[in-house]
Amino acid sequence: MGKTIIEKIIGEYSNKDVIAGDFVVAKVDVTAVQDGTGPLTIEEIKKIGLEQAKNPLRTILFIDHAAPSPRKELSNSHKIMREFAKKTGSILSEVGEGVCHQRLAEDYVNPGEILIGADSHTCTSGALGAFATGMGSTDVGIAIALGKVWLKIPETIKIIVNNEFQPGVYAKDLILHLIGLIGADGATYKALEFTGKTIKNMSMSNRFTLSNMAVEAGAKAGLIESDEITEKYLISRGRGEKFKKIKADNDAIYEKVIEIDASKLKPTISCPHTVDNTTTVDKLKDVKVDQVFIGTCTNGRIEDLRVAASILKGKKVNPGTRLLVVPASKNVFSQALKEELIDIFVEAGAVIMTPGCGPCVGVHCGILGDDEVCLATQNRNFQGRMGNPKGYIYLSSPATAAYSAITGYISDPRQVIKSVAV
Repeated sequence: MGKTIIEKIIGEYSNKDVIAGDFVVAKVDVTAVQDGTGPLTIEEIKKIGLEQAKNPLRTILFIDHAAPSPRKELSNSHKIMREFAKKTGSILSEVGEGVCHQRLAEDYVNPGEILIGADSHTCTSGALGAFATGMGSTDVGIAIALGKVWLKIPETIKIIVNNEFQPGVYAKDLILHLIGLIGADGATYKALEFTGKTIKNMSMSNRFTLSNMAVEAGAKAGLIESDEITEKYLISRGRGEKFKKIKADNDAIYEKVIEIDASKLKPTISCPHTVDNTTTVDKLKDVKVDQVFIGTCTNGRIEDLRVAASILKGKKVNPGTRLLVVPASKNVFSQALKEELIDIFVEAGAVIMTPGCGPCVGVHCGILGDDEVCLATQNRNFQGRMGNPKGYIYLSSPATAAYSAITGYISDPRQVIKSVAV
């Protein structure tokens, strides 16, 4: 019987012939926590006398959700993580290094590996052909200390996407469309496996966007087979020797198959207060935007900033709108500086912020006022997500966000984008 990507990876790491539904104990390559979950993880493994890291050079503690710290309580949490890293020899990703999911993809995760992270969007690295999933702080703590984890093999939903996007339509529009189609619980404890000509021609940046938001449909993982595009990305990051071909068998068994024609998609928006509350931008009329946020682990990569800058170049942010731009990592920030994208944003009237999660989680930086509307490139728009339950969050692609920052209203980027982005 053929195997899905997830069955192949977990089977290899548990030394068993596995199928969906099996329970296994599997080895772990990479473990990660961030400053919202890390202190609890450390506290739990201290309680059971396991304050250690089985593989310290692939155990990473990220200070990204509140970086720099806005409160003394969070500063003390950061101290706990710094002390644990020093004691165990683990890797500490400091303030300004960037969002954990972006940095894991940039520097740590490879095809065919298992990544366990104490953050739901750990699934981002699935775009590399890895099994990457978020778990609770205690489970991740055990994985840090012992180098293994228990898993139930998820069933897999196969997502086949073919044809080219229209100009002004991107991977973010595709994943929002999919989540609207199957619902926020449509893939609960399942894996999404993306394939088809559209995916095979897609850049790593766009693939990361798809895998990142798999969890917004309830999925444990969002996987894409590794190929020459994956290999080129790994080479660019200095670890081309880690490339490994990971592909599902032709006769693999899937829970269901969904086919999508990319050429029929339009710029898509998630409306408050759930990600699956989707519509197309042409159906939204007169939604005034107080704040636009471009960044996060979903759409804070250099390719995203290039798209936004191409729209904002020579233009000004609407006087009634604030534009916040947050590169996903120091590497992205440095590249944006070299390409003079930051100059374009500043001249347009944007505020540039430290690489990290920024306003996304509502801890600091860009918290909404009562009844204010934010159009964001992040992955969630739950009520109160950006620090105020009386705020309203809409989700979009960087192109839609950038153009809306100019008009002051949620607007269709196809009005200014006339060719397909490379």
